[in-house]
Amino acid sequence: MPVTMPSRPSSNRPAITRAFSNRAVKAVAAIATAAIALGLCMVSNDNVSAAIRERRVERLNAQIESVYTDDYQKMMDDELISERDAQKRTVDNIYTKVNPYGTNTTSMYVYFTTDNTATVSYTVSADGYPDYTATAITSDEAARTVRSAVNYAESMTGDTISTSASEESQAASDVTTGELASTTHEFLVLGLIPQVKNTITLTITGTDGSSTTRTITQNGPKLLGSEEVRLEQTVSPDDDTTTALGNGLYAILGNDSDEQDFMYYYDANGVLRGEVPVLYYRSHRLLFDDDGLMWFSASTRTFVGMNRLGKLVKIIDLGGRFILHHDYALDSDGNIVSLATDLKREDHAVQDQVIKVDTSTGEVSLLVDFGDLFPEYKASTTHSGIDESDPTASNRWDWIHFNTIQLMDDGSALLSARETSTIVKVNDIEGTPTLDYMIGETSVWSGTPEADSFLTKVGDFGDTGGQHSITVQYDSSLEDGQYYVYMFDNNFGYAMTRPDYDWTVIDGISTAQSSKDEDSSSQFRKYLVDEQAGTYTEVQSFDVPYSPYVSSAEEITDDLNLVGTGMQGVFGVYDDSGELKAQYRMALSTSYIYRVYQYGFRGFYFV
Repeated sequence: MPVTMPSRPSSNRPAITRAFSNRAVKAVAAIATAAIALGLCMVSNDNVSAAIRERRVERLNAQIESVYTDDYQKMMDDELISERDAQKRTVDNIYTKVNPYGTNTTSMYVYFTTDNTATVSYTVSADGYPDYTATAITSDEAARTVRSAVNYAESMTGDTISTSASEESQAASDVTTGELASTTHEFLVLGLIPQVKNTITLTITGTDGSSTTRTITQNGPKLLGSEEVRLEQTVSPDDDTTTALGNGLYAILGNDSDEQDFMYYYDANGVLRGEVPVLYYRSHRLLFDDDGLMWFSASTRTFVGMNRLGKLVKIIDLGGRFILHHDYALDSDGNIVSLATDLKREDHAVQDQVIKVDTSTGEVSLLVDFGDLFPEYKASTTHSGIDESDPTASNRWDWIHFNTIQLMDDGSALLSARETSTIVKVNDIEGTPTLDYMIGETSVWSGTPEADSFLTKVGDFGDTGGQHSITVQYDSSLEDGQYYVYMFDNNFGYAMTRPDYDWTVIDGISTAQSSKDEDSSSQFRKYLVDEQAGTYTEVQSFDVPYSPYVSSAEEITDDLNLVGTGMQGVFGVYDDSGELKAQYRMALSTSYIYRVYQYGFRGFYFV
């Protein structure tokens, strides 16, 4: 700011000028010194903050590593039982414990007994948030009954290989109250709102028609992570959509972080109802076996089986040879079939193996090495790529990059190969694997024996580009050998190991690397496959926000489809015409959300 000096006699001007000049220099020097000190202070504060954050993350990581041990789970189980059984627990002396096994921050264990058989529902209320209501599974017997009903409905109708939340709800509704009721009530309440007062209202309904309510007040725990308690709803669901979604929960699978990783549950209103810490990397989907366990991956080397109370009943380490990636499924014997990388390979090929994990013994075995199944194609590719499961690795050869596996009724498997934009069916996946067919752009495989294995496209539509989350869907109205396959079609043409291939031969495909490209879109896409005729036909597709990599798709009702656009951090519910009925946005920890699926948790948490 300019300074105007008062008028002085000419004889005094030099002295006055010198005085002002000295003051100005001193002032500038003082300002500079203060600025340097402030800058040093800010740098120091930044360093201190970074060091504090690093120590906090280290402590949290160590805490979660402890949780994922048999010793910790047994210790907490012993503590829970000792506290619970120290007194008689009735409706007037209900025992509760928040997150007893360290596996779901905002859950609360509840235990009490009644003189007569009854069922229990609960409502979680907190100021400023919508209520969350569910009917609890209160006994292992009830859990088995509901799961059996769901499984029976599938086997009788033959309508689907991947049961949606709505289909589970329909099957569970056929179970009678008498089959669900008990006198001992042990369950988890999901969905405490963190760091506010929660009122949990229990409604205990006897099989004789009587009804009793009890109210529990509980301050919600502090979250371990920094996720939003309520997601931004860029499109809020209308009443019909909210009703259709019910109390099923969106599982956010893989909002990957440089710090601690989690799986999150959100309800139809976008409110956080579960925070499940994992060791690192991500969980890719949830699998429910006939023994009442929910299986998921807790790291690249770890599968766990959790019971309905949150206890880790089984913890399986894959050992030093294999790491899992991207997807897995349960076979008919309750064992896990998983996509994997063999770390012992001399050629450093990655994401091209399928392994089997015996969930009883923990034994791990190789089912198929696709480098052996497709040697000529593999040899034709450039040795390049990264191992997304191990970003620190170098000299990797990511020549096919499987991202989804679906086990089919005939013992075969359907896989999605991102690097080749191909859907691959393999016969006898757990015996002597052989190629059955492929779906996609045939020229990608030109010059290889597999080029003749493609099903014939019926209709005028472009093939997929880097598709993810393929799902097999059976329908009893179809003829033998027919079924649907739906997916998130990234519609992105690129392969690091095929640098010279021209992906624009696929009609309408994008080659834009950025999810923000305004001229690009991805699609929800559904095919009718006819194995007898050797054909595939597009029966449904609509545009969704663009994501070159990752992402997911799921039919959740007959007319509602859940689509997660991972690289934009959004997921939306669309009707079959592609009209957006609800959309949620989640802040990204680093670069993307891997998948979002909705689960009804029928026969596990809920009836």
